[in-house]
Amino acid sequence: MTRCWCSHRGPLKSRGMSATSIAELGGRVGETVTLRGWLYNKRSSKKLHFLELRDGTGTVQCIVDNDSGPSSFELAGSVAQESSLEVVGEVRAHPKRAGEFELGVRELKLIARAEDYPISPKEHGTDFLMDHRHLWLRSKRQHAILRVRHAIIQAIRNFFDEHGFVLIDAPVFTPNACEGTSTLFETDYHGDKAYLTQSGQLYMEAAAAAFGKVYCFGPTFRAEKSKTRRHLAEFWMVEPEVAFLDLAGDMDLAEALVASIVEHVLTTRRPELTLLERDVTKLESVRAPFPRIRYDEAIQLLRDAGHDAKFGDDFGGDEETVISSKFDRPVIVHRYPEQLKAFYMKRDPENAGLALCMDMLAPEGYGEVIGGGQREDDLERLEQAISKHGLPRSAFAWYLDLRRYGSFPHAGFGLGVERTVAWLCGLPHVRETIPFPRMLNRLAP
Repeated sequence: MTRCWCSHRGPLKSRGMSATSIAELGGRVGETVTLRGWLYNKRSSKKLHFLELRDGTGTVQCIVDNDSGPSSFELAGSVAQESSLEVVGEVRAHPKRAGEFELGVRELKLIARAEDYPISPKEHGTDFLMDHRHLWLRSKRQHAILRVRHAIIQAIRNFFDEHGFVLIDAPVFTPNACEGTSTLFETDYHGDKAYLTQSGQLYMEAAAAAFGKVYCFGPTFRAEKSKTRRHLAEFWMVEPEVAFLDLAGDMDLAEALVASIVEHVLTTRRPELTLLERDVTKLESVRAPFPRIRYDEAIQLLRDAGHDAKFGDDFGGDEETVISSKFDRPVIVHRYPEQLKAFYMKRDPENAGLALCMDMLAPEGYGEVIGGGQREDDLERLEQAISKHGLPRSAFAWYLDLRRYGSFPHAGFGLGVERTVAWLCGLPHVRETIPFPRMLNRLAP
């Protein structure tokens, strides 16, 4: 089947296969249209069949009666869930729900009959649904989540485009680790040892020296043996890097990005948030400026809450939840002890025991959504840090060149898409935030 997508012909349609989408029905009341989609649900009586059709843009009730013709009426009574259909009918305003529409069916055609669909309206266990993830995506809840994910990604790209950033694609295969090899997936690369990337940051530092303001956006991989609700083995991350930016500017950038994302989702995806029963009043509080506290202040918050926290402790999920619970919007924690952070973090000139780093913790117990900071731009100090962390100097020769040939202060961060989706949708686990999740014990479908 040949398709032609021609900009001069107006809205993109597949010529020769044109049909109205459900999302367009509001402007077609009183007209006869053709819909194509899948049977989501069905109710029947002796004289009427109510078919709920979905097409990816929405769902609509299609009413089949005796006026639809005997063949259409018979087909409506026998067709199974998820069969693909073509429906011709008149668009009508829904008699009881304002702003919704229905279709009075004049003709119903079967495109392909579905076998017994395994996901029924009854309750199913998580493992069953994950085994059938390729089908579970068709449900209204999953549809809503992935629409919100789309809006988040759209907001991210719009933000960086509008602020003059250049998208630079980082490699997936890397010869070195960004933060040590303990959480890397190792693979053979034509006889050499290589790793699946855990971050594109180092490459963005090189790109920032060329373009000033850059970002990469793609999948990253962590081989952590973790089963928590916040971790995936494969997740998507956006990583901006900016030349001549310090820690304060980095926090400003992160704050502006997240505020922009939340505003865009609230503006464009309220129906999906309503379907997910998300309390949007909590998201409406997410406005700049965000509170900023030093690491030592965060330690004191934990101690005041009864935690036996001491300086030098890292924060896990429980600690992040306690800290963020004190605020109605994301909180930025900065200047952690340098031993808790990666080799490339710049030391605080006022206290060499602290790193010029920051984490953004989302409210409501969703934890870290952003991690970043100012990078070490002094060649000698960076060489010392690489040695201190026991990293192979040869693997970072190219990275050290960035300090040899016109070093410059710079900063950046990484935002995890899946944790952001979980937070904005109010989901208890990140496994629903990505179409096909990869977890410790799951590689399929």
